[in-house]
Amino acid sequence: MRIYFVKVLFLLMFLTIFLRLFYWQIVRADELQAKAENQRFENQKIESKRGNIFYSDGTVLAATKPAFLLYGQPKLLGDEEKNRLSKTLAKVLLNEGDEKVLQEELKLALSQDLFWVVLQKNVSFEKRKEIEGLNLKGLGFEEQNKRFYPEGSSSAQMLGFVGSDSKGDTGYFGLEGKYNGELKGFTGLLKIEKDARGLPILIGNFLGNPSIPGKDLVLNIDRTVQFIVEKNLQKGMEKYGAKAASAIVMEPGTGAILSMASYPGYDPANFDKFSKDVYKNSVVADSYEPGSTFKVLVMSGAINENLVKPETQCDICSGPVEVGGYKIRTWNNKYLPNLTMTDVIIHSDNTGMVFTGRKLGFDKIYSYIENFGFGDITGVDLQDEFSPDIRSKDSWKEIDLTTASFGQGIAVTPIQMIRAVGALANGGNLMEPHIVREIKGVNGNFEIKPKIVRQVVSEATSKVITEMMVKAVDEGEAKFAKPKGFKIAGKTGTAQIPVAGYYDPNKTIASFVGFAPADNPKFVMLVRFDQPTSSIFGSETAAPTFFEIAKELFTYYKIAPNE
Repeated sequence: MRIYFVKVLFLLMFLTIFLRLFYWQIVRADELQAKAENQRFENQKIESKRGNIFYSDGTVLAATKPAFLLYGQPKLLGDEEKNRLSKTLAKVLLNEGDEKVLQEELKLALSQDLFWVVLQKNVSFEKRKEIEGLNLKGLGFEEQNKRFYPEGSSSAQMLGFVGSDSKGDTGYFGLEGKYNGELKGFTGLLKIEKDARGLPILIGNFLGNPSIPGKDLVLNIDRTVQFIVEKNLQKGMEKYGAKAASAIVMEPGTGAILSMASYPGYDPANFDKFSKDVYKNSVVADSYEPGSTFKVLVMSGAINENLVKPETQCDICSGPVEVGGYKIRTWNNKYLPNLTMTDVIIHSDNTGMVFTGRKLGFDKIYSYIENFGFGDITGVDLQDEFSPDIRSKDSWKEIDLTTASFGQGIAVTPIQMIRAVGALANGGNLMEPHIVREIKGVNGNFEIKPKIVRQVVSEATSKVITEMMVKAVDEGEAKFAKPKGFKIAGKTGTAQIPVAGYYDPNKTIASFVGFAPADNPKFVMLVRFDQPTSSIFGSETAAPTFFEIAKELFTYYKIAPNE
C-alpha cells in the first residue's frame, strides 16, 4: 500500500512537471521567448534620411545634414567624474544662454541610475570632434539627421518646418507637413545583443531591417522668380508701411506655382524662436474681401452669359444707387452717366458693377462664384490651405448680390483669387494649382501633371475681358507705374476691412492682380498688402510693386516690348 502511494505521488509529480513544462514550452512559449529576447536584445531605431526639397533648377531648398546625439553612461562614472564631466561639457556645448544652467541640466541627467541617458541632441560634427578630442569617459554618440535650409528664411511659410514629437521628426505646415509621409521615409530597426549590465556585446548578434530614405520633391518654384518676388515684396512692405504682405506668381496654362512669398517671415531652421502667428501661410490660409479685383470675374460672367458687352452702357451710373436702405457710391464719389462696361472696369465704378450684378441675378452670380472655385479649397499641395465658406444662396438678400458684384461682403483666399483670374488668362480653364512638379524615390519617380478642374468661361469671353483689363492698366489709376511697351492685363483692388460689424475706412487690403504678356500670358500674379499706411489704395501700393516685379520678370524671361 505504501509503495502504491509512493508510485501515485511520483506519477502526480511527474504529471505536474510535465504540465508545467508543457505550459511554459508550448502555451507560453512565444511570450517567454519574447521576454528572454528583451533581456538579451535591445531594439534601436535606425532613422531614415529625410528627403530633400529642390527648386525647379535643382538648387537645394531644404536638405538633411548629419548631426549627433550625445549620450552619457552614468553607471560607469563616479560622483566626482560626473561633476567634472558636466562642467566640461557645459563649456563646449553652450551656444547661448547661461552656462551654469546647462551645467546643472547635464549634472541632473548624469545623476540618474541608468546605463544610458541623453545629454544633448543635434550636436554638430565640429562639436563632436572637439568633445572626442578631450577623451572624456562615459560618453558616446549616435548619428542623427538634422534639417537645414540653405536659403535661410526664403519661402519659409511655403516650406514649413520639421519638429520633434512622440513619433520622432515630423513636418509641420507647408510642404514639410503636406508631404511628411513621402519625405520621412521608413524607420529601420536594429536588434543589438547586450550583456547583463545592459551594454552592447560587440561580437554579439546584430539583426534588423534597414531604413528606407524619404523621397525628394522637385518644385515648380523658380529660384530666380522667387528671389525677384521676395526682394520687391519686402521693399514694398517697408515703403508703404504695411502690416503684412504676400505675393504669388502662377503659370496660367498649367497651374504651376512659380513663386509664393509672405511677410513677416521666419527661419524654419529656428522656428521655435519665432511667434506661432507667422507659421501660417497667408497665401493659402488668410481670408480677405477682394474688393475691385473681383469685378473682372463678375463682369466675365455677365459677358459669358451674353447679358452685357464691352460697349453696353450703364443706365444707373449718374449717381449713388440705393439698395435696401443703403447707398452704393463710387470710391471717389465721382459719377459718369452712361458708362460703358469697359469704362466700369477702367474706373473701377461700383455703381456700374451694381448694374452688371443685376443683369446676372442671384442664381447666375452665385453659380459663377462657385464655378470660379470660391467656397472650396483649390487643392494646392500645402498643408495649411483653408477656404472661407460662401453663405447659402437662400440666405442672400439684394444687398448681398450688390456688394458681391464689387468684391465686398464675400471672403476669398489669395490662392483662390489668382486661380480664378488665371482662368481668364488661359482661355477659361480653372486649373488645379501645384507647388510640386515631381516626387523622386528609390522605387521610381512620379510627375504631377497639369489638371483642368473645369471650364468657367468661354475662350471668346476670356479674350474680351482680357482686353478690358488691358485698358484698365493703360487708362486706370495705376497707369503711372506701368512698364512702357508691354501689354499687361490687370485690375487694382482696395477693400475695406470689417471691424466689429462695420468697415474701417482707414484699414484696407490693397491688391493688384494681372497677367502678362496679355496676348500670350507667361505668368499671372497677385500682390497684396495688409493695411498699408502710406496710402490705402491698391493703385498706389500693390500696383507699383506688381509692375516692379513684372519688369524684372520680362527681363528674366527675355520678353521684348511689343508696343
